Parts: sequence; C-alpha cells; structure tokens
Amino acid sequence: MHGHAVTSDAMAEAARQATLGCDAGLVTYVSRPDMVEAALVFAPEVPLGKAMAMLPLCGVGFQNALGALGPPEVAAHLEWHGGIRVNAASCGALKVTAATTDPDEVPDWLIVGLTMPLMAGTEDMGHTPDRTVLYAEGCADVAPSDLIEAWARHTLHWISRWEADGPRTLHTDWRGLCHGIGEETGVSDLTGTFVGVDEDFGMLLRDADDTTHLIPLTTLLEAQP
Repeated sequence: MHGHAVTSDAMAEAARQATLGCDAGLVTYVSRPDMVEAALVFAPEVPLGKAMAMLPLCGVGFQNALGALGPPEVAAHLEWHGGIRVNAASCGALKVTAATTDPDEVPDWLIVGLTMPLMAGTEDMGHTPDRTVLYAEGCADVAPSDLIEAWARHTLHWISRWEADGPRTLHTDWRGLCHGIGEETGVSDLTGTFVGVDEDFGMLLRDADDTTHLIPLTTLLEAQP
C-alpha cells in the first residue's frame, strides 16, 4: 500500500485517483491537529454485494491497529453502519463509496474512508457524554501517521485472510466487536431488534410482528464524492 497526502477531503481525492485508474492499495490521508481522515482504495474482483464486506473488514482492521498502538485498557467496538466506539462512546466512523450501486455488478473501485477525531473542538465535551475523541481516551501517544499506516497494514492482512478463507473468520471477529446486537435499533424507516447479519453482513432486523427484514450493506453507500 502506498500513501498520498491531501489537503482537504481524503475520500474525494481517493475517488479522483480511482477514476483515473490508480492501483488498488492507495491510501489518501489528511492529518490535522484535531482530526485524522484517511481512505483506502480497493479494486474488488467480486460483485458489489460481496465487496461491501470491505466496510466491516476495515473496521476490524482499525480495531486491530488501535489495539496494537494504544494502551491495553482502550477498547474499540464497531457499529453496523460504520460508526466506531472507543471505550463505549462514539468516536469517528467509516464510510464507503463505490463506482456502482448495483449489488450484482463488479465495481471498478470501492473506497472506505476513516474519520477519527483526535482532540475536542470548541464544543464542550461535557454536553456530549456519548461522544469522545481519541486523545481523551488515553491514546495521546498514538501518532496519526502511525494509526493510518497500522490501519492499512492490518486491513491488508484481513483482505488476504478473507480471500483465502472466505468470510467466516471475519464474521467471527467482527461479531465479537459489534456494538448493538440484541438491542433495539432503527435503520431507514424500520425499527426492531438487531438480531445479527447474513453472510454478506446485511443487517437482520426483527420487528414487533416477528418479521425479520434484511438491510443490505449497500444501503450505506455514500454518493460518489
């Protein structure tokens, strides 16, 4: 994987490079004192519906990276829609975009972006107890460049495992890190109990009538930047 520093929007620059035909593995990043943004470019060889597994895969990669760099008492968990929790509070997120929205089409490229707040901004953190920033959670010694490099490295390792072993190992690790399984949640216009995911990480949501709805990960696709 190779890095490319940008001045504003990491995902937008990654999409521009991908459209121009860059190699898979490009990492774009923006590092500011209070925030780190990065994006990874993938060139999937499977249809988009399967390739969307890169979103939870990048989440596990991030958890592994923070686990390697941060103190042992820091715990990271993952939300189905890409949110990241550090010590149970919301702290950054992953987003995904692709060259197509057709789940049956192999996308020319797919990009997962990471946004991670490092320091509190002007708002008073006391007013938002469910939100935190990385440096407030004992990670002040984690350099943004090291975090991006470790995220890319651990994600690449997981891609190799996913390609060799299929999704089972990723499923197992991701479920152990997933926040909210068994709890009430709402997605789009549906509400119910988040009972798990299907083989492609689509959310299984059981409503009050005991009907289980499948919400595919493709519903999380961002518009192309």
